[in-house]
Amino acid sequence: MTALLTRLFIRDRDNTDSPAVRAAYGTMVSITAICLNLLLFAAKYIAGLLTGSIAITADAVNNLSDAGTSLISLITFRVAGKPADRDHPFGHARIEYVASMIVAFLVLHIGLDLLTDSWTRIRTPGETIAFHPAIVIVLAAAILAKLWLALFNRKIGRKIDSAVMRAAAVDSLSDMLSTSAVLASTIIFRATGFDPDGYIGLIVAALILWSGVKILIETKNHILGTAPDAEIVAAIRDAVMACPASLGMHDLVVHNYGPGRTLASLHVEVDGKIDVFTTHDAIDTLEKQLSRDLGIACTIHMDPIVTDDETVNRLRERTARTVAALGLGLTIHDFRCVVGQTHTNLIFDLVVPFECPLPPEQLCDTIRALLREWEGDYSAVITVDRG
Repeated sequence: MTALLTRLFIRDRDNTDSPAVRAAYGTMVSITAICLNLLLFAAKYIAGLLTGSIAITADAVNNLSDAGTSLISLITFRVAGKPADRDHPFGHARIEYVASMIVAFLVLHIGLDLLTDSWTRIRTPGETIAFHPAIVIVLAAAILAKLWLALFNRKIGRKIDSAVMRAAAVDSLSDMLSTSAVLASTIIFRATGFDPDGYIGLIVAALILWSGVKILIETKNHILGTAPDAEIVAAIRDAVMACPASLGMHDLVVHNYGPGRTLASLHVEVDGKIDVFTTHDAIDTLEKQLSRDLGIACTIHMDPIVTDDETVNRLRERTARTVAALGLGLTIHDFRCVVGQTHTNLIFDLVVPFECPLPPEQLCDTIRALLREWEGDYSAVITVDRG
């Protein structure tokens, strides 16, 4: 069914980096979810009226609210697909993270309601749902429909890297679990006379709450900003180091403005004695390659370094070994020497991992003390960078 819907409604369906294609996928999934939830609402509401079941009627209203959630997703993809403008120069794709946070709160609301109702049911047992074949048929169909909708959202969400679709998939699974609890309770009561509705409800509520928390954490990380994936960093590093003009790279920063909108900046060390126009042409070609192959708009700063001075090279290597010997994952870059009449300044950037237990000031003092022990009069001028 997913493949059929994709072929019918999505043009250029493999070009998932295109905002227009992503918007088309979002529209297709959202409209499908709205129609399916409205159909489930009608079926459950009629079954609830025919059987007098308040539980099924309440579950029907829940499907109506799910249709509203899908409407939020539909609007979200419409907004996310809008081109960049003066007020939003990086586009509107991050609106998906806002929408997924709204869905997360809705899932948490459902879980808390179910938790409260289940606890109340355990403490003060009430009337159990009257068994009727129509209940089994409607609830079983609803479970299958919600399972398909969850898989549908998850598959398309992975394909286009959509946080709001992944959240919608969890929401559908939560609904499926809630409906399954109602059906299981009805069947168990019919077979044994024991009403497990409250106990099953507690288990389902815990699963739903955990799912909501996971969505919230993922969305929060996207909004606050996270470190780039190791695969992205490795791909950028491989491309940079494959460039003949590149002697090293550092200060890589990756900015994510939503799926398909990634910007990056980095420094590339180049040979200072080569003509600047020649080096600039190579770096410009590298920026275009990163955009073409990785879909990343990259800005590269050139750092010219001395490569043919034996004294500078020797001091750079010795300083790097001294720093590495501390065993804290420290590295250096942008190394320069300024020779004075009384002492020599060794100027470099020190890259300190976030996991390093020592404060930057203590690290710098330790390194300066080690360099002063060398033969000669050396002074370190250190700028601290974070990895």
